[in-house]
Amino acid sequence: MVQPLSSNEAIAHLQLHSLANLVQAEIERMILQGELQSGAKLTEATLAEQLGVSRGPVREAFRMLEESGLVRTIKNRGVFVRDVAVEEALEIFEVRAVMDLYVGRKLAETITPQQLKELRQLVDAMDQAVTGGNAGDYHRFNLKFHDRLLELADNAKLTATYRKLVNELSLFRRQNLTAESMAVFTREHKQIVKAIAAGDPEAAGQAMFQHVMNSRERTLQHYRNRNAQGATAS
Repeated sequence: MVQPLSSNEAIAHLQLHSLANLVQAEIERMILQGELQSGAKLTEATLAEQLGVSRGPVREAFRMLEESGLVRTIKNRGVFVRDVAVEEALEIFEVRAVMDLYVGRKLAETITPQQLKELRQLVDAMDQAVTGGNAGDYHRFNLKFHDRLLELADNAKLTATYRKLVNELSLFRRQNLTAESMAVFTREHKQIVKAIAAGDPEAAGQAMFQHVMNSRERTLQHYRNRNAQGATAS
């Protein structure tokens, strides 16, 4: 029989998990914003000192980050930021495109005026980031825009799976951000919102599907260009 925790043990347990959530959120931010690069080794002691916490919350944060697809643990070597091969990334884009097709169709049938207002505000924020040449702000609002679309679809299983896929693509998505591509992405976002607002499930689904497949194509092109430059340099 499992013995119940004492009051002090229960409080300590809650404090550990609450702190671990904060640590997890900060490490996730560092990964998504490129401060911790793909393939980088994460050390408990270093991050604990950097974040001003003990190793326990960092260890628990690593576990949560592995579940969300951002890090992986290699036996006898340690914890590393996920390094997703381009072939796997292209497959993830394809899966995500099918999921977005569903999201677009559903939102065209269920969106409310207040929810549309939220989406338009996020698109406006991305527009301002493009105008100001601020890729960091654009990336942040872009993630928020797509995550809000997902939340509005109101499917918990879809949300959990989708977010894991988005995390795994984080490095590739940041590599795709140029002044030109951000402007293209924003036009595509406006088309998505327009189709959803029009209550056209087919157009909304296709707009979201094509947006992701366009990102897939840009990722593939970026990879090919980088390899060609490397071959030329050698």
